[in-house]
Amino acid sequence: MNQPEHLLQPDPCATGPEPSQAVALRPTLLCLSHLRWGFVYQRPQHVMSRLAHDYDVLFFEEPLFEDTPAPWLESYPGADGVSVLVPRLPHGLDEAEINAALRALLDIRLARQGASELLLWYITPMSLAFTRHLQGRVVIFDCMDELSAFKNAPPALLDMERELLDRADVVFTGGYSLWEAKREHHGNVHPMPSSVDVAHFGKARDALPEPADQAGIGRPRLGFFGVIDERFDIELVRELAAQRPHWQIVLLGPVVKIDPDTLPRAANLHYLGARQYDELPAYLSGWDVALMPFALNESTRFISPTKTPEYLAGGCPVVSTPIRDVITGYGDSGVVSIADSPQAFIEAIQAALDDKDDPQAFARRADQALDGMSWDQTCAAMKEQIECHR
Repeated sequence: MNQPEHLLQPDPCATGPEPSQAVALRPTLLCLSHLRWGFVYQRPQHVMSRLAHDYDVLFFEEPLFEDTPAPWLESYPGADGVSVLVPRLPHGLDEAEINAALRALLDIRLARQGASELLLWYITPMSLAFTRHLQGRVVIFDCMDELSAFKNAPPALLDMERELLDRADVVFTGGYSLWEAKREHHGNVHPMPSSVDVAHFGKARDALPEPADQAGIGRPRLGFFGVIDERFDIELVRELAAQRPHWQIVLLGPVVKIDPDTLPRAANLHYLGARQYDELPAYLSGWDVALMPFALNESTRFISPTKTPEYLAGGCPVVSTPIRDVITGYGDSGVVSIADSPQAFIEAIQAALDDKDDPQAFARRADQALDGMSWDQTCAAMKEQIECHR
């Protein structure tokens, strides 16, 4: 049940540990995120749910604006004990008022937490605007993407990132190309490419029951899951659908920051909308080829797509546009094809469809590409870096 935490002083009569008892508490890890916990289950959810085994994790989202007389803080449980905090603010506040309200809400929540030790984990540098006053025992910057290259990025983002790099004790990057860029600006940067839950997506290697909205779609069936935004190559998908009208293309995911009316429409294009993380293996199990039709632009220059290992864990051959981290990580794997033009993309899909190799042989090659990769391992490496600075 969601619990509102209003913008009031902490109740002096509330039960809880006295300050002298706080030393017995686990450290509090405050994650400051521009991504919402309930949006798409991706890197922040994987990482925070695992770190919650050792820390009290507070996942503080960007505010929502509503008809409310005063700011308040919604709190609800996420996975594995993560506490998700959603600031809800009145309409009409200016930037200074927004930051003041966020700071006050957060300070009250941290006071109630009674933590003896605070770890600050930034996913977005913009959160510095209301957290500069906090003294974290360790300050972590998880630089998942080059956010300044994304559509509608705040003008102040680059300055805020420079400030965060000055403050951070350790910086993680979402891929190797991003690591190469950020290591020029900080002395303790570690590449932590997004990983995979092999057991979860490995279920797709078995014949799972077809989801109802996919069961009636013909074959061959090509698929994509993920956010459909400015990184999505609209024209590539349009041409693919037009040139191969008998290929059925299944697209799962929310449409964000682009006009849905600009997306191509055809009888063989099936936009099924967003799906829960637990549902993805059932869809993947019914695909013949998995697609990564990323546009080549500033927003994809440093990306390291999580879906590459997820598709492979599910036993599905992958065709991708030439994203640098995909080429570096999987270009020689024999299970991911790289195509640099619409025609090459179509030819690579056809080659994957024509490949009559033993599925077990493909699975072995996919497993070789995924060898040693897991979210557990990635999070253990992150935790080791945090503990080095405690």
